[in-house]
Formats: sequence, C-alpha cells, structure tokens
Amino acid sequence: MVTQSLLWQPEQVSADFAELCNALYERELRILASGDFASPAGLQGRIKSLPYYVKRSAHALLNAESPLDLDIQNASWSAKQTATHPSINQLKNYQDNVLKWYQEQKLAHGLVVPIATESGIVLDCIDRVDLTKQRFRTNVYGWFNLTDQKARDKRYHLLKPNKRVMTAACAGHCWQNARKVQPIIPSLRELLLSCSINWRNFKQPNKVNN
Repeated sequence: MVTQSLLWQPEQVSADFAELCNALYERELRILASGDFASPAGLQGRIKSLPYYVKRSAHALLNAESPLDLDIQNASWSAKQTATHPSINQLKNYQDNVLKWYQEQKLAHGLVVPIATESGIVLDCIDRVDLTKQRFRTNVYGWFNLTDQKARDKRYHLLKPNKRVMTAACAGHCWQNARKVQPIIPSLRELLLSCSINWRNFKQPNKVNN
C-alpha cells in the first residue's frame, strides 16, 4: 500500500533539490559577475562547468550524513555559533593539541581537515602524504610539517578535527576582535568537502560521499 507520506516524499525531495540548485546558481553567478578573469576563456570555462558542480553540490547536501541543519533556501549548513574562535585552545599548545594527533594517525588521501584563518575555519583535504619528511599536502593550503611547529604560516594553522571545529567550518562561522560576526557561506568546493566529513570518525574519509 502506498501511503500519503511516501507519495509526498519524492516530490518534496525534488522541490528541495530545485531550491538548492537555485540558491547555488544565484550565489555563484554573483561571484562570477564580480570576478577578475585574465581572459574570456577563463570565465567561459567556469560558466560551462557550473551546472555540473551546482547539481553535484545540491545532491551531496541532500544526502550528506551530517548532524547539522541544512538551510535549503540559502544552500548552507546552520548551527549555533560559539562565543570564541574554536582554535584558541588548540593553538595554546600546538604540538600536543594538534601535531601529535596527526602524527598518530594513518593519514589517508581525501581526508577532510580543518584550517584556522584569522577570522574563521576553512575546510581542505589531503592530496599527498610524505611519510619520510613527516608532512602532508592539502589541495589548497599546501604542505604542513608535522615535526616543526615553527614552520607553519602565521596566517593559517592546521587544526585537529572535532565536532566543534568542523561545525564552525561547515557553517562559515567567523570572529573578529574576539567577537562573533556574520557567518560567511562556504564555497562550492567547501560545501562538497563538508558532505565528505565522517562525523563518526574524523580519522577516516567518508567512503560513501567521497
């Protein structure tokens, strides 16, 4: 027997997918309109690939196994923001709080890692591991040395993933002068990474969504 709820569910999912796509398109078009492109070919390439990434992101958001609330209208994750930047305690003893955690893991390609910036936390993922030199490379922020904490860039710092940190990154939470400010909406790339987080085990990539 087909119940009313079963009849309604596919229609609702379809409606949510369409609304997510619409919100993502509007956001990305605003970014493209204000972008500085070296040549028309660069802009054309971005526009050409946009439908693929918008649909992929919308699908991933709807199917992600995440404890966060999905804001369909804004195509973003929603969560309560903490009063202070979650990186503060981790950076007090960077060696023991952060580097030691990564040294003890069998680092995997595709693992989503949080990186603290001056105002918030962004998501990146590991794309190369160099066991000989005790370091790994992320797709955007480059190499992180796990033995020399002085080698890290002062503008950003690797963080140990936990629920508080990953929540802040996914929801775009920001702080300025030790105060909460308006959250930003992560990029399409970060939204896709947020859907690949293994919330049950931050040490492993999410095999379902990766």
